[in-house]
Amino acid sequence: MIDVILKKGKEKAALQHHPWMFSGAIDRIKGTPGNGEVVAVRAADKAFLAYGYYNAQSRVAVRLLEWDESKVIDKAWYQEKLQTAIAARQHVLHSGETNTCRLVFSEADFLPGLIVDKYGDFLSLQLLSAGMENIKADIIDILREELQPLGIFDKSDANARTHENLEAAQGLLWGEMPPEFIEVKENNILYHINIAEGQKSGFYCDQRDNRRILAAYAPGKTVLDCFSYSGGFSLNSLSLGAAHVTSVDSSALALQTLQHNVVLNGFDATKQESIQSDVNKQLRAFKEEGRKFDIIILDPPKYAPSRSALDRAARAYKDLNRMGMLLLESGGLLATFSCSGAVDIDTFKQIIAWAALDAGKEVQILKQFNQPEDHPIRISFPEGEYLKGLLVRVL
Repeated sequence: MIDVILKKGKEKAALQHHPWMFSGAIDRIKGTPGNGEVVAVRAADKAFLAYGYYNAQSRVAVRLLEWDESKVIDKAWYQEKLQTAIAARQHVLHSGETNTCRLVFSEADFLPGLIVDKYGDFLSLQLLSAGMENIKADIIDILREELQPLGIFDKSDANARTHENLEAAQGLLWGEMPPEFIEVKENNILYHINIAEGQKSGFYCDQRDNRRILAAYAPGKTVLDCFSYSGGFSLNSLSLGAAHVTSVDSSALALQTLQHNVVLNGFDATKQESIQSDVNKQLRAFKEEGRKFDIIILDPPKYAPSRSALDRAARAYKDLNRMGMLLLESGGLLATFSCSGAVDIDTFKQIIAWAALDAGKEVQILKQFNQPEDHPIRISFPEGEYLKGLLVRVL
């Protein structure tokens, strides 16, 4: 096996089991590893630190896998890691209220670059590192053996693949082609999921718990669900008796799916309105109309993909939340989220404070939202904590 030798004093991250080793920490390499090849990472004194995937094309030059030198990174090793990850999610599914969740969450499950989502009897995969791409066949075999899905679909079209010198990939990997709409259940609410055409892996199951929490405030209220996608917050609000829900998204397919899901669940379609529009533009239109809401949900896409984008993202988050606050009835509730890993919760609270000041409002924080347990946060990898949110009362 090829050895990657670190510069003196650069072994701290590996010793603390952080899974990323940046190219600037490497002193020399004994050999010429291919992209995605497993290498042994060693300190300057040649002491073993970890095994990991090497990639000369990536700023993260090695994605660390295993810290026990006696282990062999073979198919049995991957099977053990996958079995552990899958077993840890079974209680999410055992009640029968939910049959969709994230089964594997990349670095958090010691499988960097692999995401596996379960949608009923189908699996959606994202292979985001060269190492995982290289052992794709083994991953498929293991998932077939462990889960017996009807089909496995590749949704590896994320930007992360470009950093690994990989092209986007999408298509059937094994079994049956998923139908146009797969029926899944989350919190006892039915959804039709379009894996092939949907965003990310097909559905945002990371908001499962937050949808349920927020819906408890919805009975008898008017709700504005911004960046609604296929209707997670909208449907949960309707299920618990919201007086009316307005859903705004820029995607026609997402809103078509949402309206289909309203009918699928037998909800009163007259209590839900879908608007295809840029959210920021639509919020300003509501302001001009003098329209107000009791509850507003702001769940935008990732504004800060990296720390270099943080200042620009902070301005975007502030303006978005300022407009939301201006559209609330006095004492109304704002549920606001960020899925940007570069924005920590303290920074997000400061942004909301700035938005409140600009809007001339007082806010009280009622709850903090987090990602659910099928998206665990590995203590040695705090970067995995990407989803955060606040429920605030606006006065």
